[in-house]
Amino acid sequence: METTLALRGIYVPLITPFTESGELAADALESLAHRILDGGAAGLAALGTTGEPGALDEAERAAVLEICSRVCRERGAELIVGAGGSATRQTVEALRALKGQPGVTAALTLVPPFLRPSDAGVLAHFRELAAHSPVPLVIYHIPYRTGQLLTTATLRELATLPGVAGIKLATGAVDPQAVELVGAGLPGFAVLGGDDAVLPPLLALGAAGGILASAHLVTARWVELVAAWRAGEVERARALGHRLAGLAAAAFAEPNPTVIKGVLHAQGLIPSPAVRLPLLPAAPEAVARAAALAAELD
Repeated sequence: METTLALRGIYVPLITPFTESGELAADALESLAHRILDGGAAGLAALGTTGEPGALDEAERAAVLEICSRVCRERGAELIVGAGGSATRQTVEALRALKGQPGVTAALTLVPPFLRPSDAGVLAHFRELAAHSPVPLVIYHIPYRTGQLLTTATLRELATLPGVAGIKLATGAVDPQAVELVGAGLPGFAVLGGDDAVLPPLLALGAAGGILASAHLVTARWVELVAAWRAGEVERARALGHRLAGLAAAAFAEPNPTVIKGVLHAQGLIPSPAVRLPLLPAAPEAVARAAALAAELD
């Protein structure tokens, strides 16, 4: 499919809040979604890694999608939905299931994890996905999880595929590949930072925005950072970016989203800090440090 979708700004990959008894806390999810959009986020990302989708059953995933879709429609915000797996056929079916889902702007799809196909295989994979997807694709490139580091040439070729709107770039560094990809200014292709602590320098290079778990906390300050770089307010952007990078590091001091859930619970925004196995709740000291940094920034 062709796409004219222009992704820009801060997108927040929603956590899935649970009650003290371990059930989906639907009301808390809806309130959190509104709160994030009140902070100026361009949209939400549902059923991404931060939302623990692998630990949710089918009914819970459907409920999360319904809530996020409804909130985004009410607010005129964009909704990116995580879809896929390691096999092409499986991912195509997940994408087809989004057909007719109201309010879905795009699908976030991983570079095939664990299998480590050739770059040619990855290109063939995404050509197949783009041919069948009812919504534009955002490619999720996170090599330290997938085991697959793509070449810059392959990423540029992926950017030209009809139906590909952008990339969530999470290589863990501002490396030559990131510099080249952002600097290329490829038409109709948005580079969104996916490593929270690395987003400030990526924005300085010209990235369109980010998909950030730590933007659950002080959403408005992350939005402010994007606006400062767009306005050319270099000194303000640098100072704010350094502080937000520190918060991001604290938010990821333990496996995501455990610290973020701990802070949101401490703030009274979700009913418990619970995560589902194999994750364990974050240590109190990690939560306290991130909460303190968030309070200083808020």
